Amino acid sequence: MEFRNSTLGSGFILVGILDDSGSPELLCATVTALYMLAITSNGVLLLVITMDARLHVPMYLLLGQLSFIDLLLTSVITPKAVMDFLLKDNTISFEGCAFQMFLELALGSAEDLLLAFMAYDRYVAICHPLNYMIFMRPSVCWFIVGTTWFLASVIALVFTIYTMHYPFCQSRQIKHLFCEIPPLLKLACADTSTYELVVYLTSVSVLILPVAVIMASYVRILLTVFYMPSNEGRKKALVTCSSHLIVVGMWYGGSSLMYVLPSQFHSPKQDNILSIFYTVVTPALNPLIYSLRNKEVTGALRRILRRQLLPIQTTF
Repeated sequence: MEFRNSTLGSGFILVGILDDSGSPELLCATVTALYMLAITSNGVLLLVITMDARLHVPMYLLLGQLSFIDLLLTSVITPKAVMDFLLKDNTISFEGCAFQMFLELALGSAEDLLLAFMAYDRYVAICHPLNYMIFMRPSVCWFIVGTTWFLASVIALVFTIYTMHYPFCQSRQIKHLFCEIPPLLKLACADTSTYELVVYLTSVSVLILPVAVIMASYVRILLTVFYMPSNEGRKKALVTCSSHLIVVGMWYGGSSLMYVLPSQFHSPKQDNILSIFYTVVTPALNPLIYSLRNKEVTGALRRILRRQLLPIQTTF
C-alpha cells in the first residue's frame, strides 16, 4: 500500500450515516428537523436566561453555558453533513478536518466537565442552602466556567495535533459523520496502538471521573431530600435533579459507548448512530428537558413574551 503524508493540501471523504442508510432522504430530513429544534430551543433558553434578571443565578448561568455548548456542538457537525448529502460532495480538507475535530473534542470535553459542575451546584443548593451564595458566589461560578473551557481546549488541542500528525494511507474515506479520532486512526499508516491506549485512558478519565462526581453528588442529594420536612421542597428538588440526571444519562451514555467501549466492539454503522445521538439528538432535547419541567424557566418565558407583546397591543 502506498503511503501518503497528511500535508496541508490533502483531504478526506466523509462517508457518514446519511450516505449509508436505507432511507437517506428521510434520515436527512429527520436530522435537519432535529438541528432546527436544537438551534431554536437552545437559542430561546439562552435568550430567556439572558433577559430575565430572576434567572441571573449560578444554576442558570451553568445551564446557559450548557445550551451555548450544545448550540455550537451541533452546528459544528450537522450543517456540513446535511449540505454534503444534498450537494453530493463529502470532501473535507485536511485543515477543515483538524478544525472540526478540535471543536468537537473541545465542546464535548467542556460538556463532560460542565455537567459535573452542575451536579456540584445542585449538591450545594440542596445540602448546604444557607451557604449556597458563599460556595457559588459569582467569582466561583466564573472560575468554574473558565476552568471548563480551558481544560477542554487544552485536551482538544493536544489530541487534535497528535492525531493529525500521523501519515494516512491511499484511501481517504472516513466512514463517519465527521472527523473524530477513532475512525480517523483506522486510516493511519503507522502503529497507533499506544496512542489508542492513551486516548482510551484519557477518555475514561474525562468521562468516568465526572460521572463519579455526579453520582456522589446525587447520593448525598437523595439522602438530604429524603429527610426534608416539606413535601413541596422535596418535590421541587427531585424535579430539578431528575432533569439533570436525564441529560447526564443521554450525554454520557452515547459518549461512553463511543470512547470507552473497546474498539473490537465497534462498527462504522454503530459509531455513526452514536455520533448522531450525542451531537444532534441530545443537544435538541437538553433544553426541552430542562425548560418544560422547570416552572422558573417557563415563567420567565411568559414574562418576556408579555413584555414584548404588550407594546404591540397598545399601539392598536
